[in-house]
Amino acid sequence: MTRVHFIGIGGSGLSAIARLLKESGFEVTGSDRAASQFALDLQNDGVAVFIGHHPRNIVGADLVIRSSAITDDNPEVEAAKLAGIPVYKRADFLGQLMAEKTGIAVAGTHGKTTTTAMIAWVLYMLGRDPSFIVGGTLNNLKVNARAGKGEPFVIEADEYDRMFLGLKPRIEVITSLEHDHPDIYPKFEDMYAAFQSFVDLLPPDGTLIVCAEEEHAVSLLSHARRKGHNVVSYSVQSEMTINSPQWMQARSLKPNDRGGFNFNAMTNVGEAAAASVNVSLQVPGEHNVRNALAALSVIATMGLSLQMAATALGQFTGTGRRFEVRGEKHGVIVVDDYAHHPTEIRATLAAARARYPNHRVWAVWQPHTYSRTQTLFYEFTRAFNDANEVLVTEIYASREKTQNFSSAEVVSAMPHPSAKFTGTLENTTKYLLKHLRSGDVLLVLSAGDADQISANVLKGL
Repeated sequence: MTRVHFIGIGGSGLSAIARLLKESGFEVTGSDRAASQFALDLQNDGVAVFIGHHPRNIVGADLVIRSSAITDDNPEVEAAKLAGIPVYKRADFLGQLMAEKTGIAVAGTHGKTTTTAMIAWVLYMLGRDPSFIVGGTLNNLKVNARAGKGEPFVIEADEYDRMFLGLKPRIEVITSLEHDHPDIYPKFEDMYAAFQSFVDLLPPDGTLIVCAEEEHAVSLLSHARRKGHNVVSYSVQSEMTINSPQWMQARSLKPNDRGGFNFNAMTNVGEAAAASVNVSLQVPGEHNVRNALAALSVIATMGLSLQMAATALGQFTGTGRRFEVRGEKHGVIVVDDYAHHPTEIRATLAAARARYPNHRVWAVWQPHTYSRTQTLFYEFTRAFNDANEVLVTEIYASREKTQNFSSAEVVSAMPHPSAKFTGTLENTTKYLLKHLRSGDVLLVLSAGDADQISANVLKGL
């Protein structure tokens, strides 16, 4: 039996690949600097996870896969190379997993986790038994990956470190395209070029599906057409023109009593041409209507039942840390969200306003990486208009070294009348426990470790 060792197994990306390989019959081990929930879930399923990195962890491994955050001087990487054990990054390995499958890759600056999860869930409910790798836990299935026996292989195509350029997709979805990851893409043009290369991965009969409301994403449609690929656009009904001969559109949006939106989806794609289905989502926000349209576009492209897909979407309950309601105590509702880009923050706060229109909304933001916070400085200062109260913690450095820059500088430039810099997670929690009252909604916006604020606030209340 082949043994695969993962360095950084606690991350969303590597933990998903580890789970898929274990279900496929591989022996899997891994290591990380701390025990994340993803790592603990794998341990509970029989995967040996070592806390801390040491050369002995790779003994007996046939190959090693490392996360993008693991550097060449990691002791396990060095030990593997010295022992002649192949060391791969995700980009090197994922394409091999998809080679014999119908690959469906979902890319974009925003929305890719939820969209990937929606597609995986719908295909699962339609009996297609898909394999999938998602950057978050599907609430419906309680896992972030699965090794199915069917043809579809659905994967969240991560642009960080150009990981998505190692994939082998037949269908691609691009939800949005804005400048992000300035540590990898110093200029937007660098990021756009990477997405062009992603489109170039499609085979001649492949399909590109793009949100027609995203200017930069739409510009990739013409690039795909020149390559001879099939193209589909999706959008919420507006005055915007449809950007491709094939389209999917949402009409008659109305908030529902489930916390999401009802809408009518119409399309002229494939065998579903002139089809119209009613969808009732329970995940909040108009951005999730667009995510659902992307999923329906994939289903229509595959020639599957839109009506069954619409029913499945109505049963979709979201993914971990994507508007995840952690609990309610003494009338205070606590929500975790992964939003760490200005556009994502605005969308999440708009979703909170739609779902809780008569509540006071608190936004706690933990900036993620110095490079992103500084590059998008102005956009962050204007992202919190839909919040009544705004608290900002210190920057979560993640893969970057600590710098002489504080998010207090961002707060000082915010026009929001109630924005405050609260520094540490502990100080932020204390402030919340002192000022929250019944009827408030607390949103913790973080791609780092600030989700512990949610747990501690609920405990403190």
